[in-house]
Amino acid sequence: MPVKVIARSCIEGRIKMNGNFPQKAQEIMNERFNHDTLIALATVNGTIPYVRAVNSYYQEGAFYVITDASSGKMKQIEKNSNVSICGEWFTAHGIGKNLGHILEEKNEEIAKRLRKAFASWYNNGHINEEDPNTCILCIQLTEGVLFSHGTRYDIDFRKD
Repeated sequence: MPVKVIARSCIEGRIKMNGNFPQKAQEIMNERFNHDTLIALATVNGTIPYVRAVNSYYQEGAFYVITDASSGKMKQIEKNSNVSICGEWFTAHGIGKNLGHILEEKNEEIAKRLRKAFASWYNNGHINEEDPNTCILCIQLTEGVLFSHGTRYDIDFRKD
């Protein structure tokens, strides 16, 4: 039976979920992904799929990635925002959205969390906050499948 989760778009700010997202599934998602974690991110260019590993941080129904606005993945998402992800016994579809530059005031809260999550490598030259192309990619999940110890959780992250 699908699990319904009510969420607002990541472009509107903090994601809100209702009580229908099982507590155990929430705990598993947070344990596995609420820190620096690699996920596979799939986009498309025309009819050709492209998959790459990205460092990500999960928070309440969305994954966040710091990237370059001029990268191939961001150009592909600009043309077709439908994406897929997978990582540690979790697969999902979602909508990719460029939240804008990491230093924009509207991104202050999530940028602070990303700096903390990615602290082990954030300041080693990989991220240049002064670069105007440094942006935050939000992957707002729409539906996903989570497995844990023989239990399958079908999760619908969309609004009703």
